[in-house]
Amino acid sequence: MNVFAIKRQRVRQFVQLKMPRDFTFGPFSFIALLLVCGAGLGVEFARRGMETLHLAYGAGAVLAAAALLSAAPTWATVIVAELALWMAYATLPEVSSLPLVAIVSAGLLVAPSVQLVYQWDKAVVLRVGRFRRVRGPGLVFLLPLVDRIAEFVDTRIRATDFTAEKTLTCDTVPVDVDAHAFWMIWDAQKAVLEVERYEEAVTLSAQAALRDSIGRYDLTTLLTQRETLCREIQGILDAKTNPWGITILSVEFTDIILPQALEDAMSRVAQAEREKQARVILGAAEVEIAGKFEEASRLYRDNPTALNLRAMNMVYEGMRQKGAMMLVPSSALEGMNLGALMGAAALGAAQRPLGEAATDRKDVSEGAKA
Repeated sequence: MNVFAIKRQRVRQFVQLKMPRDFTFGPFSFIALLLVCGAGLGVEFARRGMETLHLAYGAGAVLAAAALLSAAPTWATVIVAELALWMAYATLPEVSSLPLVAIVSAGLLVAPSVQLVYQWDKAVVLRVGRFRRVRGPGLVFLLPLVDRIAEFVDTRIRATDFTAEKTLTCDTVPVDVDAHAFWMIWDAQKAVLEVERYEEAVTLSAQAALRDSIGRYDLTTLLTQRETLCREIQGILDAKTNPWGITILSVEFTDIILPQALEDAMSRVAQAEREKQARVILGAAEVEIAGKFEEASRLYRDNPTALNLRAMNMVYEGMRQKGAMMLVPSSALEGMNLGALMGAAALGAAQRPLGEAATDRKDVSEGAKA
């Protein structure tokens, strides 16, 4: 199964296998090896001169030694390279210069002793198996075959993912919780000497604290009070990891996954609750509207004209809609006395042209007399 194929799969911590090493063969170590071996080749050339073939052999031997120390940076590898060099001197006639072999042998010892420690790293140095000091940053020089760097400790803030799979809450609800912790190493000596693999120890401790915290709370608290639970887990972790020289800065939940059946049930509960609120609001609105109608009825009871005007306004608002048709019973027209009003309007419209004609005849007769 591909653990990276599904987004909602659990985040797991994989143990990273680390090659044993006593130092790092970096650029400064390579430069030191080139300088020492170059000095040996220069001495050999000054003594008796060198052929091109011998120079190529020397360059190839230096590159092979650098590749070997880069792949396996331990003092045991240096000893093996030294033995191979002296055996080549004893058996191969091409390697017959004792000063050159001695200088190259010294270069193989000096080059790994030059170490570069970056600003954010701390180098824990052991001398003959016992703790010596914490070095860095900058250039660090080791005693060949005596000193070794137990580990380069990164003191920057780190983020670690951890999870609690199928953990039961206080009300027996199975949940999957993903979280991450931000932490840093403030004492490199304790982190290296007190714990074998401090990264794995922090991850396992965080997972155990998360499971214990989930089991003490119910689902509602877990969903609504995440910050409280995160602070509690941080306190538990910090109390455990402080003796290791590690401090936990913060813990945050990234995902809480519930069973699908429980999600559906919670969704239905939320929908029912919102429908209940909608019905309550609608009922309150109906009560308020009924009160307003009651108040209006008291005003219309003593003023029939106002009631008629209100009725006509309702008819007008209904008829003004484009394409609307309203059916009004005859009793409503009689109550509003719409027939008398419309008849008065029609009579006024009919009398207006007759008055205008009489006025015109009067003006004409006056003009004839003049």
